[in-house]
Amino acid sequence: MESVLTRLFFPAPLLIKAMSVVCAVSLGKVGLSEMRGKHMQYSKFLNIGEKKSNKKQIQVSSRTGMLIAYTPSFLAGAISFGLFPNEDLRFLFVKSTLTFHFFKRILEVLFIHRYSGGMDVESLTPITLSYFTSSVFVIYAQHLAQGLPEPAVDLKYPGIVLFLIGITGNFYHHCLLSKLRSKNDKEYKVPKGGLFDLVICPHYLFEILGILGISLTAQTLYAFSFFIGSTLYLIGRSYATRRWYLSQFKDFPQDVKALIPFVF
Repeated sequence: MESVLTRLFFPAPLLIKAMSVVCAVSLGKVGLSEMRGKHMQYSKFLNIGEKKSNKKQIQVSSRTGMLIAYTPSFLAGAISFGLFPNEDLRFLFVKSTLTFHFFKRILEVLFIHRYSGGMDVESLTPITLSYFTSSVFVIYAQHLAQGLPEPAVDLKYPGIVLFLIGITGNFYHHCLLSKLRSKNDKEYKVPKGGLFDLVICPHYLFEILGILGISLTAQTLYAFSFFIGSTLYLIGRSYATRRWYLSQFKDFPQDVKALIPFVF
């Protein structure tokens, strides 16, 4: 097992190993909570799966919440170009893909997505911190890898290709979602077109592919743990999303899976 890791990843110092475990376990735990019905409080799951409390919940609009969630990570990526201007080609690819990933998210929030609900600040805070710390440590782990021997198997170019596939597919399906509603329409509808005819969350599937692309480009233990954790979370969220559609739409197709066509 160790020989496989050394062939695929740069050696990781203790801090990066520890944070890799924290990243994968914490995101995996949230994904499991989603499957069990305890949801991050935003989008269609706002006020669903939460115990009643006398404490007043603080909410912001979904658009505002998502801008707050994505902007620090985008800024971390953008600032990294100034902090580490003379690193190698792999590091340039990692900084570029990570920064563009969140830049695209911000543009979609501003110009593509049509929101109907709000976002609980108690959910917004850990989401924002998770994105930000993950972005910072992906970049920092890559910085620490500078000067170390390259992994025996070079995956940066397959990683770039996979990232482009992922980000393109994610954007395409986000556009399909946005076309379901007119400007003032707040109602949810069953998505159609693209891979929506096979799975209810193809945008999550392509997001996973994009993050895997970043991970393969970086070839650090932390970037891989970020991919594993994100995948576990999106598995849980897609499972909960399918369950929600089944509960809301009597004509929802039973053969439409959650995330992976024909499988899950």
